[in-house]
Amino acid sequence: MATALKSLSEHSSKNIQDISTKKFVIIVSEWNEEVTEALYSGAYQTLLQHGASKENIIRKNVPGSFELTLGAQWCAQDESIDAVLCLGCVIQGETRHFDFICDAVAHGITNVALKYNKPVIFGVLTPNTQKQAMDRAGGKHGNKGDEAAITAIKMLGF
Repeated sequence: MATALKSLSEHSSKNIQDISTKKFVIIVSEWNEEVTEALYSGAYQTLLQHGASKENIIRKNVPGSFELTLGAQWCAQDESIDAVLCLGCVIQGETRHFDFICDAVAHGITNVALKYNKPVIFGVLTPNTQKQAMDRAGGKHGNKGDEAAITAIKMLGF
């Protein structure tokens, strides 16, 4: 469903389980920091609101969205980690760089999830403009960080 028709922060309560003992890593891209910090805040607060303990939420930073995949792999290989959330933002530019980065990150995150058989969540915005990014990082369309946290929780309850 298009974001314009649904807030990223809305979700059903199906498959919401007790996460008080679950350990999460949130990997945050430093590129487009204004956006990614808002995504991180949404994800972190959502995990806390659903019962995660502060001690079980680890933050890791990577330089850009492309590096999310290797960061996710390093975190996912740790057996004590239950879920990895990857947060980034790639804004469309004038070159094809956008296409290559978005494709690589989407495939890379999927591959890490399959390799380690645990939730590795794609919380990467791919908007056309900075305004669209901010609309999805706590603005009029909700927060993709909230959605990423809820997705991790629901996948743990699968």
